Amino acid sequence: MSYIYDALFCKGYEKLGYVPTGKVMKIALGEFRWLMGEYYTFKAITYYGDIKPKVMSGKRIDIEYYNLYRIMETAIILNPYHEDAYYFAQAVFPWDIGRVREVNSLLKYVFRYRKWDFKIPFFLGFNYSYFLKQYDKAALYYKKAAEISGNPFFANLAAKCFYESGHTELGIIFLNYMIKGIRKKSIRQIYEKRLKALEAIYTIEKAVLEYKKRFGYFPLDIKDLLVKGVLKTLPEDPYGGIFYLDRHGRVRTTSNLMERRAAKWKK
Repeated sequence: MSYIYDALFCKGYEKLGYVPTGKVMKIALGEFRWLMGEYYTFKAITYYGDIKPKVMSGKRIDIEYYNLYRIMETAIILNPYHEDAYYFAQAVFPWDIGRVREVNSLLKYVFRYRKWDFKIPFFLGFNYSYFLKQYDKAALYYKKAAEISGNPFFANLAAKCFYESGHTELGIIFLNYMIKGIRKKSIRQIYEKRLKALEAIYTIEKAVLEYKKRFGYFPLDIKDLLVKGVLKTLPEDPYGGIFYLDRHGRVRTTSNLMERRAAKWKK
């Protein structure tokens, strides 16, 4: 099979192109669907692992997010038991282009086959709480993760997701967990950078609350935290942006936590 040779020995993929739907290929491939699912996952991870660092270094390259998603959707339908497939989808699409509901749909499909895997309801719980702010659904999935794993950590997350505060801390917890499972160095470095950014935001958020506790009102400008001595220095945004407080008092950054504007979701 020439495509297996290409996948194993070629340096990387510059173009992904069209991939037939998983439902069609599942019927056509029969018992070979498992191998093809793993191949498409390998192809997607290789492509993203090669092209994303180039984008981060400032090269003007559009990532084929739509084709990348289609490949992962096909890979998961062909082989829902392959852990790398759903793990990669969760690591990329909600963060890079905000396609949370699409990833949730893939995770729910995988969970029909991997009922023993507590990571799937954990990812679903995180997506519903951190991205979609649907805390009732998040609590149910965190509860499932706790029941499957027997780990009280997930039960605590289920309780926390009913509150409006602490979402940045939840993101830090999640990214730390994700990083442990990412094997490709170039992709791991991407999420370590995002983790550093969230930790900086969380430091400022705690300082804002401390400011309110000391002076009885929230700061109008992020520089007030320095002037009043609540912070000695402002943390740096690893993406090169400048932190500020929006009109609602939320910590924002001019970088929007992105290297540059992500390519549009195009068919």
